[in-house]
Amino acid sequence: MDKGHESYRRFLEGDNNALGELIEDYRDGLILFLLSYTSDVSAAEGLAEDTFVKLAVKRPRNSGKSSFKTWLYTIGRNIAIDFLRKRRREKLVPLENAAELASELESLENACIRSERKRIVHRAMEKLEPRHYRVLWLRYFDDMTSREAAKVMGISTHAAEALASRARSALRTLLEKEGYTDENLF
Repeated sequence: MDKGHESYRRFLEGDNNALGELIEDYRDGLILFLLSYTSDVSAAEGLAEDTFVKLAVKRPRNSGKSSFKTWLYTIGRNIAIDFLRKRRREKLVPLENAAELASELESLENACIRSERKRIVHRAMEKLEPRHYRVLWLRYFDDMTSREAAKVMGISTHAAEALASRARSALRTLLEKEGYTDENLF
């Protein structure tokens, strides 16, 4: 049983501090994952908050068939998809505070991505199509297996592996165009 499962079990048994541990351990990664759906830091933060609120209020049961992170990110993905469906029905308003949001994104990146290589790769990944970004993020930044990433994305393991291969190739091409040829980046 991983740390997330253990903390969630303790929360369900009445230890409210365990929910705080879950938020602390998974919040930043979940926000960055949800950012691939929203392209809006504030919305991604709100969706991550909604994910944790769902855990606290509805207390869904986890079958334990996958890691806690996979289960949590799947809940977050479903909340993001619902959010996007609702937003599609609304008239979109241009962002007036793009500079402020870009600054928030930079702060969040710096908190989660410490090494210079990861920053270079992450910036290049932002230029990829969203499905490529998501699969690479899950596989390499959140250290999920192909199976776990497939489950979060709602696709087969084989499809996730093929998508990851195409995404790596697209990322390599982008990095080479930008002048990065260091094999350690890939």
